[in-house]
Order: sequence, then C-alpha cells, then structure tokens
Amino acid sequence: MSFAAQTLTGSKPEQYAQLAGQARALLAGETDRIANAANLAALVYHSLPDLNWTGFYFYDGAELVVGPFQGLPACVRIALDKGVCGAAARTRQTQRVEDVEAFPGHIACDAASRSELVVPLVKDGRLVGVFDLDSPRVGRFDEADQQGLEAIAQIYVDALT
Repeated sequence: MSFAAQTLTGSKPEQYAQLAGQARALLAGETDRIANAANLAALVYHSLPDLNWTGFYFYDGAELVVGPFQGLPACVRIALDKGVCGAAARTRQTQRVEDVEAFPGHIACDAASRSELVVPLVKDGRLVGVFDLDSPRVGRFDEADQQGLEAIAQIYVDALT
C-alpha cells in the first residue's frame, strides 16, 4: 500500500486537523511502535515546512535512544537530564524552544537547528519516549503547532498496545 502526504490547506489548526486525519489513516490497524514511528516521522517531515529533523526517541528505562526519524544522523542516546528531549521526558511536559542556543544544556545534534518542539509520549502513565521536531528557523513553532503536534503524538500513543 502506498501513501502520499496530501497538501495541507486552510488555517494552521485546519492544516493540523488534516494532518491528524492522515496520521490516523496511516496508523489504522497497525500497533508496531517502530513501523508507526517510521511512517509518522516521514509523514510529518514531508508535510510541514521548515523542519530539518523529525523523529522519535524511545525510553529504555534509563535514557532516550534514537528511533525512526527523517533528517541528518542524530545523537543516539540522550540522558533525561540533558537537552530539550531530556527535559520533555523528565517533566512529561511539551518543550517548545524558540531559540535552542538560549536553552541551557541544549544538545546540538545538527548545528543547523535553531528551534525545537518535543512532545513526551506517555501511555498508561508510563514514559514511552518523545516526539522531537527541529527547525533551522528561530521561532518556528507556536502554540498552534504545539497543539497540533501534541494531537499527532497522541494518535501515535493511542495506536500502541
């Protein structure tokens, strides 16, 4: 089965609603976390503008380990006390960073990244990992992006068994 990302139209909330519909269709009936993460990373990366990295880090009980992604090679392991991904995992709260150079302890896996949004993935009270998006543009992510990407992350979590 092939699946092509469709062009998003309308306001930003309308675009995220369309993207969420595509994500639900893409993940429908599939529970494998790796397959779903791979497809979701590709869908989001190719649907949204100004991204240079989109992907998943999975919690192995001690640290975050890179999972499926789109973009340049990434840091393989991230401690929970390091970087934006670690902060999202540790606090279980979405981290939206306007300028990563101003974030204490930012991990520069790709020197071109200037802003970042990381959504924690929590299933039944258990940390699964994080959904991480980087942009080469300062201030790329706003409240509408955060809400839209949190909804996309929840679709992923809901597909987990």
